[in-house]
Amino acid sequence: MKQTFQQFFAGADIVINGNNPWDIQVKNEALYARVLSGGGLALGESYMDGWWDCAAIDQFIDKLIKANLEKKIKISVAVIWNIIKAKITNQQRKSKTYLAGGWHYDIGNDLYKAMLDKRMNYSCAYWKNAETLDEAQEAKLDLICRKLKLEPGMSVLDIGCGWGSFAKFAAEKYHVKVLGITVSPEQVKLAKELCNGSNVEIKLLDYRDLTGKFERIVSVGMFEHVGHKNHRLFMKVVNTCLKKEGIFLLHTIGGNISNNSPDPWISKYIFPNSILPSAQEIAQAAEDIFRLEDWHNFGSDYDKTLLQWYQNFEQNQDQFKNNYDERFLRMWKYYLLMCAGSFRAYKNHLWQIVFQKINSQKRYESLR
Repeated sequence: MKQTFQQFFAGADIVINGNNPWDIQVKNEALYARVLSGGGLALGESYMDGWWDCAAIDQFIDKLIKANLEKKIKISVAVIWNIIKAKITNQQRKSKTYLAGGWHYDIGNDLYKAMLDKRMNYSCAYWKNAETLDEAQEAKLDLICRKLKLEPGMSVLDIGCGWGSFAKFAAEKYHVKVLGITVSPEQVKLAKELCNGSNVEIKLLDYRDLTGKFERIVSVGMFEHVGHKNHRLFMKVVNTCLKKEGIFLLHTIGGNISNNSPDPWISKYIFPNSILPSAQEIAQAAEDIFRLEDWHNFGSDYDKTLLQWYQNFEQNQDQFKNNYDERFLRMWKYYLLMCAGSFRAYKNHLWQIVFQKINSQKRYESLR
């Protein structure tokens, strides 16, 4: 079993107990059978359990993906069942709306305060002309505002507003009125505090319950939770809420292929039932509803963003580690570095997509 395990990872230039930072150090010999039979889910869980370590998990994942080893690891029966469920049922139906919020976003604002930038952006930063995380996140927010062509007095809807970072920035810098919605009670509580005094309203609300009309709509890092069975419905809701000559910007992580099953480890421990959309799925969902005006990919910036989050997480653990056990802290480390490796290998992307209504007569000029 050990020899098979070694041969398997040798195809990605990964040596068991080797000296390179991407080589894994085995702490429990039972790891070999566990990973070979359980695949990616077992790989992540065994790290959480302390069965192996690695000096640079991001480099390990990058090499694993580029060698296409993910597809060669045996898939367990439990994972197969989850794939079947994702295909035949709507795992993102309205009755499960608040699952992601309670599971991930409500784990503790203290952790996020220590990990994120000063505005608490929990999405990809824009590093083109930035030196620090704070600068890169503000550059991202300003980029969105400029793509939306914001003007003073406009009404803006922020679907999946997080802790209100975009809403507060747009209201204060561009003098617009913003309604932000999220399914996380903890985010609502803190967002209201952070946005106090700004022309911002924060609500605990599912996108399917939205009403009203807005001149601009934005969604940052929320579409990944919508699910392929609801993509079309999401676009219809946005269309209903967007005024005739309005602009809609979708900021989302995306994948290279249409894959209707979630990553088993990410779904179980980080984002329940989240599925990355493909370019084809987004285009099909928007067909006959929206006119595509601009598609911008800066996914390589997410690698750098995640590494900065990880650095903050490591440096500031004293602020929150008493609230979490060792297995959780290892899980979080694996999550951040695993995702960084995925973006570095171009398995995942970060897209900003600008839409207008299909019958809009307003010309849109992309930023260049």
